[in-house]
This record gives sequence, C-alpha cells and structure tokens, in this order.
Amino acid sequence: KMVRVIIKGGVWRNTEDEILKAAIMKYGKNQWSRIASLLHRKSAKQCKARWFEWLDPGIKKTEWSREEDEKLLHLAKLMPTQWRTIAPIVGRTAAQCLERYEHLLDEAQRKAEGLDDEATEAKRLKPGEIDPTPETKPARPDPIDMDDDELEMLSEARARLANTQGKKAKRK
Repeated sequence: KMVRVIIKGGVWRNTEDEILKAAIMKYGKNQWSRIASLLHRKSAKQCKARWFEWLDPGIKKTEWSREEDEKLLHLAKLMPTQWRTIAPIVGRTAAQCLERYEHLLDEAQRKAEGLDDEATEAKRLKPGEIDPTPETKPARPDPIDMDDDELEMLSEARARLANTQGKKAKRK
C-alpha cells in the first residue's frame, strides 16, 4: 500500500478559509496547532499567518490613498525595513506595507526611466514559480467537484467544530 505524503502549504482554498474562520470562532486565536489539525494541508504557522495577514476582518483591503502612500514613504525613511512597527501606524499589515513600498519604488523608477506601466507590469510569477507568500493572497475558488481529500477534511472539520460531546467535553 502506498503511503500518501501531504506537503503542507500552497495556495489557500475557500474551503480552508471557511474552516479556519470557524475554528477561530470556536478555539480563539491562541490554539494554532489545534486549528491546523483541521486543515490537512496547512501548518499552525501558516494558519496564524493566514488569519493575521489576510482573513482578520480588521485588515484594510481597499486601495491605498495618497495620504497613506505619503505616510508609508515617510515612515519607511525613518524606520527602514521595520514593517511590523510601521504597519499599525499606517493601519495595514506588514506584508501590505512592504508590498506597497516596493510598488511605489518600482513606479518611481519606471517614471525616472520613462517607461510605461504596461511594459513592466508588477512582478508576476513565472509559470511553475511558487508564490512565496500565499497567506497574503485571495483564496482559490473551490473546484465544482471537490476531491476526496477535501471532502473528507471538510466533513471531519464540520464534525469536530460542531462537537460538544467528545472525549474532552466528557472530562469536565
């Protein structure tokens, strides 16, 4: 019998986002290993990053205003590479600040070189390249027909999240 190896990581799917949100509602924001045990393809660290970098409803996902850009550039000059310190001041995540800062620098450089935006569209992933930060991107829509692994993960998560009896509940 072949042993199946599941590599943790990769693009987040809607199903995984929904399970993560439900698990956080039930277990809170400190039990990442417990939450990750519901998501076969994700580690505790990835679940935590996904919440704090993308799913947390407090994260602002609107376009950046000119004022925000100016504040970001000013803070980046004062505190180079201190994205975790800068983020709460700007009201965005550290990843958003870094990404926006790099975008603004690229834009300024293109203008200086007289290149048009179309010619050097923001750094796109080449075919076969793996996104190094999938936790900060929108989830991939679920396929119409989920594969067996996904269906099994979903039903197991539903059962565990709905469970109020279980071994642990009996101990109380």
